[in-house]
Amino acid sequence: SETRAVLYSGGTTSIRRSFTSQSMIAPGSTRMSSGSVRRSGAGFGGGMGMGGGMGGGSGGGFSYSSSSAGGYGGGLGAGFGGGMGGGYPITAVTTNQSLLAPLNLEIDPNIQVVRTHEKEQIKTLNNRFASFIDKVRFLEQQNKMLETKWSLLQDQTTTRSNIDAMFEAYISNLRRQLDGLGNEKMKLEGELKNMQGLVEDFKNKYEDEINKRASVENEFVLLKKDVDGAYMNKVELEAKVDALQDEINFLRAVYEAELHELQGQIKDTSVVVEMDNSRNLDMDSIVAEVRAQYEDIANRSRAEAETWYKQKYEEMQSSAGQYGEDLRSTKAEIAEINRMISRLQNEIESVKGQRANLEAQIAEAEERGEMAVKDAKLRIKDLEDALQRAKQDMARQVLKAGYSGGFGYGGGSGSYGGGSFGGSSSFGGGSSFGGGSSFGSGGGATITKSVTSTSSSRRF
Repeated sequence: SETRAVLYSGGTTSIRRSFTSQSMIAPGSTRMSSGSVRRSGAGFGGGMGMGGGMGGGSGGGFSYSSSSAGGYGGGLGAGFGGGMGGGYPITAVTTNQSLLAPLNLEIDPNIQVVRTHEKEQIKTLNNRFASFIDKVRFLEQQNKMLETKWSLLQDQTTTRSNIDAMFEAYISNLRRQLDGLGNEKMKLEGELKNMQGLVEDFKNKYEDEINKRASVENEFVLLKKDVDGAYMNKVELEAKVDALQDEINFLRAVYEAELHELQGQIKDTSVVVEMDNSRNLDMDSIVAEVRAQYEDIANRSRAEAETWYKQKYEEMQSSAGQYGEDLRSTKAEIAEINRMISRLQNEIESVKGQRANLEAQIAEAEERGEMAVKDAKLRIKDLEDALQRAKQDMARQVLKAGYSGGFGYGGGSGSYGGGSFGGSSSFGGGSSFGGGSSFGSGGGATITKSVTSTSSSRRF
């Protein structure tokens, strides 16, 4: 606020000008401003006396007030008083010329701007209030709709849903199946471990048999080398026997030829020689003896060689037969072990496939169960949230239906009347021009005049 005061002639006359800016908060958070200008003049008095004396005084005041908050008023008051008296001499009258100067009673030029601003604010308030009324009507419709829904919900008979029990039973069934599959899985894993142990045992046996087979094959190679060596010796001995036989035949032919020659010579000569050494050389017997000796030697050598070779051959045949039998039995066992290993591997692969299928089915069942439970919980939560929101909206609308309020704005003699809403709304406004005056004693009078700005009256 701004206050200015000017004193003239020692306080006999004072002019005070004040401008006060106030803010009013009307409903709807609209800020209004008002200003006032007041000018006042203090009274002045004087007296004179003549003879016995005469005295008198006059007092008066002038008040001018302007309110931009909706009213304009001014007042003028004057009071006169006088008295007669005596006993005092007449004194000289002096006049203060400054008091005779006209007062500056011009209106503040800013008041038009303020009034225009106030009009714009009032229009804005009217528009906001109209939008507020529309919103109230919309909320009333929503309130009626929610009341209808609430009555329908109250009329409906609530039935307890057994979907949770169904899902719990379904989940418990899936869990039982899962436990059964887990037990079967453990059982199959135990059987798989046993099969793996058997496979390892058969594998070790198979490796042992392979080692035995390798050692037997090595022995067979060595024996074959021995047999080949013996056969070569036999061939060599047979060749020697043939050579000796040829040599015997050759010597026999030589001896026979010499014998024939000697016999021919003896036939051609008729010399009779008489020897006295008493030795009779019998060449036939000598040759027969030598032949018999060589034949005996050859026969013994042949017999011994044949006997030794036959013995070795029989031994090798028996050893080869035994080793061949062992080899055939080993091969049969190896083939049986291979077939068993193949069968076990096929069974293991089949069990692994069944296990993978069961695990996939278990995972799929668990996923379906979890998704179903989550979906059911989400639906239940959505229904509960919707019901809670409906209850809150219903409670809020019920509270709003029982609430009434308004606002008023007045200045001078013009006023806006507040409205109340509780299923209905009203808005009233008007303008009026009024004036009033009051007179008072005590040396002064005040006249107040208020003027409000004109506004149109609307009702929604």
